[in-house]
Amino acid sequence: MSEKTPLLHRLTCSTGPVHTDVSKHTGVKMDQDDRRTEDQTSRKLGVVFGVVIPTLLSMFSVVVFLRIGFVVGQAGLYQSIAMFLVAYFIITVTVLSVCAISTNGALDAGGAYYMISRALGPEFGGSIGIMFFLANVCGSALYILGLVEAIMPTFGVPKGSVHHVLPSGYWWSLLYGTVLLFLCFIVCLVGAHIYAKATFIIFIIVVTALASIFISFFSVGPVGVILPDTSALNSTSMSTANYTGFRLHTLESNLFSNYTVDYTTDAMMSFATVFAVMFNGCTGIMAGSNMSGDLKNPSYSIPRGTLSAVLITFITYNLLSLLAAWSCDRYLLQRDYSFLGDINIWPPMVTIGIYSSAMSAAMSNLIGASRILYALSKDNLFGGCLALAKKTSQSGNPWVSVLVSWLLVQVVLFAGKLNTIAGIVTIFFLLVYAAVNLACLALEWASAPNFRPSFPCFTWHTCTVGILGCLVMMFLISAIYAFVSIAFMLLLLMLIHYLGPISKWGYISQALIFHQVRKYLLMLDVRKDHVKFWRPQVLLLVKNPSSCMGLMTFINDLKKSGLYVLGHVKLGVLDELPSDPFQSCYDSWLSLVDHLKIKAFVNLTLADSVRHGVQNLLFISGLGGMRPNTLVLGFYDDCFPQDHLQGEVLPSTAHGLDAVHSNTDSEEQCSPFFPGVWPAERPKDLKAEEYVSVIADAIKMGKNVTLARYFNQFKGHRKVTGPFIDVWPLNLLLPDSRGYVDICSLFLLQLACVLHETRAWNQARLRLFLCVEAGCSLQEEEEKKLRMMLNELRISAQVQMVPWDHVVALHWQRQGGRGNLIESAHSDNERQEEDGIQTFPNNVSHLTDEYICAVNSLIFGHSAPQPAVRFLYLPCPPADTSLYRAYLHQVDLLSRDLGPTLLVHGVTPVVTTDL
Repeated sequence: MSEKTPLLHRLTCSTGPVHTDVSKHTGVKMDQDDRRTEDQTSRKLGVVFGVVIPTLLSMFSVVVFLRIGFVVGQAGLYQSIAMFLVAYFIITVTVLSVCAISTNGALDAGGAYYMISRALGPEFGGSIGIMFFLANVCGSALYILGLVEAIMPTFGVPKGSVHHVLPSGYWWSLLYGTVLLFLCFIVCLVGAHIYAKATFIIFIIVVTALASIFISFFSVGPVGVILPDTSALNSTSMSTANYTGFRLHTLESNLFSNYTVDYTTDAMMSFATVFAVMFNGCTGIMAGSNMSGDLKNPSYSIPRGTLSAVLITFITYNLLSLLAAWSCDRYLLQRDYSFLGDINIWPPMVTIGIYSSAMSAAMSNLIGASRILYALSKDNLFGGCLALAKKTSQSGNPWVSVLVSWLLVQVVLFAGKLNTIAGIVTIFFLLVYAAVNLACLALEWASAPNFRPSFPCFTWHTCTVGILGCLVMMFLISAIYAFVSIAFMLLLLMLIHYLGPISKWGYISQALIFHQVRKYLLMLDVRKDHVKFWRPQVLLLVKNPSSCMGLMTFINDLKKSGLYVLGHVKLGVLDELPSDPFQSCYDSWLSLVDHLKIKAFVNLTLADSVRHGVQNLLFISGLGGMRPNTLVLGFYDDCFPQDHLQGEVLPSTAHGLDAVHSNTDSEEQCSPFFPGVWPAERPKDLKAEEYVSVIADAIKMGKNVTLARYFNQFKGHRKVTGPFIDVWPLNLLLPDSRGYVDICSLFLLQLACVLHETRAWNQARLRLFLCVEAGCSLQEEEEKKLRMMLNELRISAQVQMVPWDHVVALHWQRQGGRGNLIESAHSDNERQEEDGIQTFPNNVSHLTDEYICAVNSLIFGHSAPQPAVRFLYLPCPPADTSLYRAYLHQVDLLSRDLGPTLLVHGVTPVVTTDL
């Protein structure tokens, strides 16, 4: 091969196909990249027009013109500055979080909603997105009401030289607000680019108005200002207050608070209510983020533009507060919110500034609300409820979202007064800001390697302080509104969690859970285990889940909040396969777990034999102190398996079974990962000797073993089919066994008690059967010990005596008397007497089929009414491997036709009478 052959071609020829699809490893699809490139070509806004100007106009709004005097007049200069410091501290740390998130990846339309949803997952993202949408809707209504409030003193009542032009009253104000809102709606309906051009013109007007205000403080001399009548807006009675100019006496009188009744709402003011109104002048920090879908480079523009706007507004607000406190009488500040126009060198300039900033802020919130609603509809978190909001015009403007937002703002306008809804708007925005800080904090705490924002000026301390500050101020403003808004957000979160589709954004909860679980697993020290805190940790070996759904559901009840692992062994050798055979089918197993609503892990392994595969699973399953201590196997018999997955549609994400089951061909109804049930005529992969070897291996490894038989009768549901749980604690294959109270029988009893305590089984009753021989003092002594033990273990069970002399007699007749049997049995038991474990005797030939069938009939005869499940004693396999088939045959005869039965062999102590 030539040296000039490309390296990629040489690798392909020499080692097989090379995967060059980067999307498989990065999680980014090429078609998504193409769409993103097309979207970026339609984005035209930069830092100034896309972020700085919308943010400045939203933050200035009507507050800078109509509420500076209100804040200083009620709270005084000291508390006003304190309010601004608190407010800007909260929004600054929030801006730091916004900058961190926005510089950690590509942003799309949706602003803060997009950031939160992609950082925290769909549940938090969707719930906070709705709250942010409502905040923008209420904010738009607030600015419209503020604009009406500014219009009415000028044109609604005679003041100065302007005559009465517009009629006043609630319904007239509502009409004016509706007309103004409709104008905003028309501009937003045209598109974001027209809005950006309009905001630039409005920005020039507002800056000019602010410049005239600052000049007026220094150029206008002392003057008396005519105040609007505080009793009724349509009254002609007037009063006056003084603009003193810069006077030290005026400044001293305005330093401290003097809360009075607000003349627009007749409500008594306080620090919290004034802060709520003032904070609305700081809630525009997301205006630039809301335009993320229209920005050329959101990660570059948002941090620089937002921080610049925050700094400019902070300086402006504090300077205006200082100048107003230094030059205006307290009465003027409290009784005339539009005093800046009265003292201006050209009063119409302030009026124009008020109108322009209010219209701009209203449009900013309206277009922000529409973009959030559009992003929510695209993510399909609420199903068909928001389907229409996806519609866009040819230019890409989401006109349906704009229409819905406009209608909702119109509804909010019925509130009538700015100060009435100011508290609600503030709480909504504070909740959103808290969520943004929470998103950044969660990403930082999760220590995700891919969280590498290019904006470094943040820590988990700033995020935490931002969250606490937002929550504290929410409850200070209104505890009721704060509680209701949080409750509403949690309700939305639960609805999306249970009803929303599975997303591919990534769930921060999974990263946080991983981070904490790793710590707790390291803390779970196996050297500190104690028997009184024992719980079953089960490994259920599953060949084909299609035929054992009932058993999988039953073991989920039996685990008692312990570890539950579904194990599967696939026969094969990795060297002979092109790739890992489990990569494509793992999702199908998880879909089955979701379908059955069980709490289980899935562990799949590849081995050359079932025995080696089970050994691998027992060795590697679990981590640290969370490792399986009990192996559950299906029974080895000739029963024809039933396919309980046929016709089922399972939810799935990547390789789901629903797509497979939707095929019309009957031969293709089964998933390739869950093949059809084993045909009766086909020989089994697992031989009887190997099956018993699996049991023996598990016992050697210190694992308890349970064989489950006839659990196909549960058919995959949890409904208890009988009122009793039957327990037979005696080793029925060793009729002369010495005593009931050994490790295995106690383990068997503990499992039955665990099952009885679960919610699905707590109505059933435990029945404990004691096999006794008439006139045997030893058996009576064991019975007394057992009843005492049940009392000490706090186990409520119905104890029944079962005479079985006629059954044991069958065995004695074959063995030539009881003495030989006792000698034979005791010789096998003495080897493990110290461990309290009864083994299966090596001379299994002395157990006749006639005897075992009689024992089976004895169990069946004491089953009225029919129990839901039986627990039987499973003896340990014999040491001689040549007896494995005989052992399995006798266990088969013992449990034949008994219905759902668990044959249990326990090797670990699981009960204690200690406190």
